[in-house]
Amino acid sequence: MSTRRLRSEDYNDYSSTDVTPEGSPPGGMNGFTHPESYQRFGETNGTTWYETLIHLLKGNIGTGLLGLPLAVKNAGILLGPLSLLVMGVVAVHCMGILVKCAHHFCYRFQKQFVDYGGAVMYGLESTPSTWLRTHAVWGRRVVGLFLIITQLGFCCVYFVFLADNLKQVISTANGTTNDCSLNRTVAMTPTMDSRLYMLSLLPFVVLLTFIQNLKVLSVFSMLANVAMLGSLIVIYQYIVRDIPDPSRLPLAAAWKTYPLFFGTAIFAFEGIGVVLPLENKMKNPRQFPVILYVGMTIVTILYISLSVLGYLRFGADIQASITLNLPNCWLYQAVKLLFSFGIFFTYAVQFYVPAEIIIPPLVARVSERWGWLVNLLLRVALVGVTCVLAILIPRLDIVISLVGSISSSALALIFPPLLEIATYYAEGMHPLIIAKDIAISLFGFVGFVVGTYEALVELAAPTATVVNPTSPMV
Repeated sequence: MSTRRLRSEDYNDYSSTDVTPEGSPPGGMNGFTHPESYQRFGETNGTTWYETLIHLLKGNIGTGLLGLPLAVKNAGILLGPLSLLVMGVVAVHCMGILVKCAHHFCYRFQKQFVDYGGAVMYGLESTPSTWLRTHAVWGRRVVGLFLIITQLGFCCVYFVFLADNLKQVISTANGTTNDCSLNRTVAMTPTMDSRLYMLSLLPFVVLLTFIQNLKVLSVFSMLANVAMLGSLIVIYQYIVRDIPDPSRLPLAAAWKTYPLFFGTAIFAFEGIGVVLPLENKMKNPRQFPVILYVGMTIVTILYISLSVLGYLRFGADIQASITLNLPNCWLYQAVKLLFSFGIFFTYAVQFYVPAEIIIPPLVARVSERWGWLVNLLLRVALVGVTCVLAILIPRLDIVISLVGSISSSALALIFPPLLEIATYYAEGMHPLIIAKDIAISLFGFVGFVVGTYEALVELAAPTATVVNPTSPMV
């Protein structure tokens, strides 16, 4: 999932259809053409195609990428990458649906732009059902709720990721060497439980979230992205060497583990929340469809390559994050610390969105004198909630699968096809398009139910795994 999801202006785009970008189209809003050919007029100071592409890549590449090798293990060496390819195609198609519906309502209501929640609300207002039209505002609220769940879910994942990697680095510190070619058993130094590491990190994360200026956070975000990029390059150069014979790996895994694959995969592909904000801030929005397909093609190739190579390299010993499989030498220990550094600062950026949705309405209920204190206390409470949830579910693979199954599947797969039906049904739709949309939405819903169930079952009764003693394990 994302290393940097939304900037301040991106968040305003997402949360409010009343905020309009700078500038206006020539001839006013009446200059819009037919909705099928409509493209939003850009901002004078908007982002270029290159900047938009970089933001799109950053919005889709995060901790979910590191968990994909284990996801392929849960699906099989053949079924896994094929499923990732199909899921990537479907996810990009749903992103395209969202953009198309947003353009339709921009033309229809003469608006400069429409966000995800606004598009769902307008879509419900367009349905023949009187009940749905009356309760259309709940469409925006439901999207906002799932956005909050998703973002706070990412924050839970970050707590577990940080704890697991820090615990491994510290527990193997005595056996760390300068020779990265060694493949030997490392004696673990007794250390704290990973949940105690989460509690130890809590004060530092709380202090980080007290930074409410996104311009300051953007500096940390840039450093985080550089650290993650460098770490990925080092990881790739390690896993492409000495790949063992893949014939021992199953082409398709047991069906009971496939829902765990679904949750992890959709967690990684859930970047639909950044699509409209990025398109809204472009200098030339007509270029966005090409950028979307090029960017998501790069993301899909990266996902498939790292997941397949990682599973081929480590086989049945692959862990919840591929960083946990790296050798105990200083180079790869530094990679774990670098990625952890990036994830730590990314927490604040991910936390910004739900904080700005939840906190301001509550602060508005108290006097200005106490507003700053209530603001800080609410931030402490929200961070504490993510830490407690991470402690209750201290397995990185299960946390990722749960967040992906519960919230990411709704935003990325369930809502967009239903939005297309709601938007265009009254105007007439081909039965095949309706069938396609229903099939995608049902696929997302089945993944939501089964993925959540299997993740909870695995959490309650973990499946026994075989551990290679030569691998650095947590």
